[in-house]
Amino acid sequence: MTNGILQRVDAVQVPVPSLDEGLRFYAEALGHRLIWRNDVVGQAGLALPDGDSELVLTTTRPYEPNWLVDDVPAAITTFAEVGGTLVSGPFEIPVGRVAVVQDPFGNSLVLVDLSKGLYPDPGLCSADGGACDEAARPGGAS
Repeated sequence: MTNGILQRVDAVQVPVPSLDEGLRFYAEALGHRLIWRNDVVGQAGLALPDGDSELVLTTTRPYEPNWLVDDVPAAITTFAEVGGTLVSGPFEIPVGRVAVVQDPFGNSLVLVDLSKGLYPDPGLCSADGGACDEAARPGGAS
């Protein structure tokens, strides 16, 4: 583990009263491009211009960073072996798995893997995250 298990900040979640209100401010007023939206989980991802991290608007979660890892179950094991604890998860999400761990200092870290791929372009899917064009799905038709 010479490079560490936390690869990069995958996203920073920002709570908003509704996705539509959040998108009016962050997308329309500030100019961030919508890259995915899932009304079922109350989240929408916006592009940040200088990297792969996302600004995720959320109606259900607190303000927090999400850390990208190769494999959530393996990362949980590593955290436990070195003195961290599992707070919740792992849970399946549309793009992979997620869990919350806590370091020995009381800091919670949201760990995410993208084992199922990325969200498809929002123009190809319904707002509930389903009914996507097959070509837009990870591993879909090419």
